[in-house]
Amino acid sequence: MRIYTRSGDKGQTSLVYGQRVPKNHLRVEAYGTCDEVNSSIGLAVSYIEETDWDKKAAFLDQLHRVQTILFHVGAELSTPKGKEVYWKLEQKHIDEMEKQIDEWDQSLEPLKNFILPSGHRAASALHHARTVARRAERLTVGLEDEVDNKLVFVYLNRLSDYLFVAARYVNQQLDGDEKSLHVDV
Repeated sequence: MRIYTRSGDKGQTSLVYGQRVPKNHLRVEAYGTCDEVNSSIGLAVSYIEETDWDKKAAFLDQLHRVQTILFHVGAELSTPKGKEVYWKLEQKHIDEMEKQIDEWDQSLEPLKNFILPSGHRAASALHHARTVARRAERLTVGLEDEVDNKLVFVYLNRLSDYLFVAARYVNQQLDGDEKSLHVDV
């Protein structure tokens, strides 16, 4: 398989099933932004791989699972309404994420103030991924009438919560300095 096809040289790309749309189409923006989230998570993974902590392997497995599901969310977003999606996002994927959020959150200090993206560079990368996930969610909401599986909206909303808690958890595990927002600016 060749990396370049030249089919997009004039500003068009293909959705699943071959429909051609402009590269700045909202659908392309939405699944492209999901790809950005995935890349940001990958950056965090590369930083975590350089560390040594007892729960690292399990944490990386969790992130890899989220990356895989997020790839499939992008596939759902790139499939035109009414067409079959070969791998569908299901409620169980959201439930898994919520269970993990709750598990990590139980070990964290309760929040007393807003926190700034900070601490260990892996945590900062996860905070960045969180903000990109929010953008993916905002873009996807604009596709409400064009997306068959409404769980995509729920997943992207929950993903930003997941990444926020994951960032805090990484800071806890790796002694990252979580900075609170200064109220007296």
